[in-house]
This record gives sequence, C-alpha cells and structure tokens, in this order.
Amino acid sequence: MPDFTAKDVQALRQATGAGMMDAKRALQENDGNMDEAKKWLREKGLAKASDRSDRDNSQGAIAVSTIGGVAAIAQLKSETDFVAKSEQFTNLVQEIAALVAANGPEAAQQKADAIDDLKVVLKENIELGDVVRIEAPEGHVVDTYLHYQDGRGVNGVIVQLEGGTPDLAHEVAVHVAFTKPTFLSRSDVPDADIAEERETLTNITRAEGKPAAAVDKIVEGRLGGWFRDRVLLEQSYVKDEKVTIEQLLGDAKIIRFAQVAIGA
Repeated sequence: MPDFTAKDVQALRQATGAGMMDAKRALQENDGNMDEAKKWLREKGLAKASDRSDRDNSQGAIAVSTIGGVAAIAQLKSETDFVAKSEQFTNLVQEIAALVAANGPEAAQQKADAIDDLKVVLKENIELGDVVRIEAPEGHVVDTYLHYQDGRGVNGVIVQLEGGTPDLAHEVAVHVAFTKPTFLSRSDVPDADIAEERETLTNITRAEGKPAAAVDKIVEGRLGGWFRDRVLLEQSYVKDEKVTIEQLLGDAKIIRFAQVAIGA
C-alpha cells in the first residue's frame, strides 16, 4: 500500500502545479516523501505550471453545446492560439460545454483535474474562462452560433426567444456574433451611462460651432447612433441593413442572449 493519501496528492499538486497523475507517481516513486517528490517533479520538468499563473492567457477556445431546450457556452483560456487550436485543447473545452449543458455551470469543475494536467502537457497558463447556460421553458426556444478561426471556436452566442423558431434564434445569434451588442433594449442601458454620453456629445457639438438652437437635436441624433452600437433590438440586421432586429423578430421576443468571445 502506498504511504500517502489523496490529500497528500492534492497538497503536492498545489505546491508544484503538477498534474494529478504526475503528483501521484512522484509520491509513489519516493515512498510518500513530500520533499523528495517535489524534487522528482522538478527534475522531470513537471513542476512548472505554478510559475505560469501570472502569464497573460487572453487566447483560448470556445465551445457550444445544445441538449433539447438547453444551450451552453464554455471558454478555456490559454496563452497562445497555437495551443488553443490543438486537438487536446479543443476536445476538452467541448467536453466542458457538454457537461454544462447537461448538468449546469457547476459541472465544469468536474474537469478541473483535466485542465491542470493540460497545463503541464502543453506548458501554458490554462484555466477555465466564462461558462454560460440557458434553459428555455415551454413555449421558448434557444439556438446557438459559434464562429471559428484557425480551427477553434472564438465567438459563441446563445439566443433565447419566446414565440419564435430555432432558425430565427440562430439568425439572431449570428448577428450578435458580428455586432457584439452590450444590451438587449434601450431600457437596459444604465441612466448614468446615457447621461455621461449625452454630456460628452453636447460638449463635442458645441465645440464644433453648431448653432445653439440646433445642439439638442444634433445631440439626440448622435445619441441614437450610440444606442444602435450597443442595443441589439435597435441594430440593423447584418444580412439586410434596411431591417432592424426588432423588425426581423416579428411577433417573436428575445428573452435574453449571451456572448463569450476570445479577447473580449
């Protein structure tokens, strides 16, 4: 019987950043001696992951998964796009997305050991990023869109509709992926943000020497453009700029949307 416990393995992992199987083997090879196990890991080049925790990991990959009326997005972060598009990396993020869709956001933690092991194998600061799950009640639909770049997902979207179809939800999701709105409707924009932008636009318009009587009208027009950049319902549909998203929906209603993008 090995002269160490699961707590010893965990302690060694936390101290060295090594993967679970490597930590267990290190203890086995050194009769449970923690100091000797640490030395063994260093000599094997397996105790370097902890030194990577402060490295920028703004790259990565995104996966989406749908099960019935449930959709999920999972993000796995890395330092480089080279690692992010590797088969090990993309397979793992897809597994995480499927787990989240099936069992909820907390299920992503079931892959914590696999993520730790990948840090050692791929020698980068790899960690779980954003995880989103949307479940559509009866009468609602969800659909997703995932934009790919260099063999990996980089921009994932979920849209939930009431009274619409999966195809319509998908079209809206594609639109969201490319326009990246921040809010669903104008009422969702914080009053403080609107007031600050109105003040800024007023100062800009006055500095341009516009007639005082025309300033308010000009500012409101420019504020409308500011809203269209941020508010999904007011945006022109990317496939037909003569139609707004609100018009595209017809009798359907967007309940919510979620977007996770690499580098966002």
